[in-house]
Amino acid sequence: MNIALDMMGGDFAPNEAAKGVQLFLSQPKQNVQLILAGDEKKIEQLAKDHKINPENITIVHAEPVIEMHEHPTKALKEKQKSSMPIGFHLLASGKAGAFISAGNTGAMMVGSLFTIKANEGVLRPTIGAYLPKENGDLSLLADVGLNTDCKPENLNQFAVLGSLFAKYILNTPNPRVALVNLGEEEGKGNLLTQAAYALLKENKQINFVGNAEGRDLLRDKADVYICDGFTGNVILKFAESIYDIVQNRKIQDEHFNRFNFEICGGVPVLGVNKPIIIGHGISHAKAFDNMIRMAKKMYDEKLIDIMRNSFTA
Repeated sequence: MNIALDMMGGDFAPNEAAKGVQLFLSQPKQNVQLILAGDEKKIEQLAKDHKINPENITIVHAEPVIEMHEHPTKALKEKQKSSMPIGFHLLASGKAGAFISAGNTGAMMVGSLFTIKANEGVLRPTIGAYLPKENGDLSLLADVGLNTDCKPENLNQFAVLGSLFAKYILNTPNPRVALVNLGEEEGKGNLLTQAAYALLKENKQINFVGNAEGRDLLRDKADVYICDGFTGNVILKFAESIYDIVQNRKIQDEHFNRFNFEICGGVPVLGVNKPIIIGHGISHAKAFDNMIRMAKKMYDEKLIDIMRNSFTA
């Protein structure tokens, strides 16, 4: 398969992206051709420096660069020859089976929604993030920022998308789905969570286990936690701060070390027509390696087809 990678996206691009490519390709039996979009001369030199096998990569020259501070829609429109729009073009045209970038998150969202588009039947795609459980497993939290204002129907669809991702990518059989709320009892919460609870309870496509409070999120109450993007983003940033504090205090703990986002790489955009992975702007080599692995697994498992069928059946 072919995977397109935005080499110019991220605070440490393109060097850390190149190191991630080398790390991925150093593993046996990957059977992946990487399409590297970015400054051709820089990428060629980095490929030599990091001893990347030229047979496993194709370089597509792209300039200029979409910076982190730029307005997403304006940047994509005015910089169509930059690495991110080229990556989306490769994906949309079928020349790549997946696309990865650690660049401007807003631009990645815009490109996902308007270039690749949502699956038929999906009202709004979602992005998920990972929460490390105390028992060593991972749970998925969705939404984490794409949809700050939601309707109950959106949360119901996030549950289906998240459940399928947990089953086929996180290898969780019959994933338990919980609604993030301020109490465990049915009837708790605001108008959104109360209405969403009723839909989730009747949804035969998921294994709904009820409400989950904030204290449940790092335990083993569920495998998929559903909320609006405002709530999810607050939870995600809080979790990231835990890792920062642990590192600053030089605490070595297996559980808290798993709060390091680079272990998983990036977050998937769920509900669009192609596999898209969005990386953190401060991604290093390990994160890029894991993003490529996740994109490959989403492609190999035919997750997009599975999700599409779940909404068109």
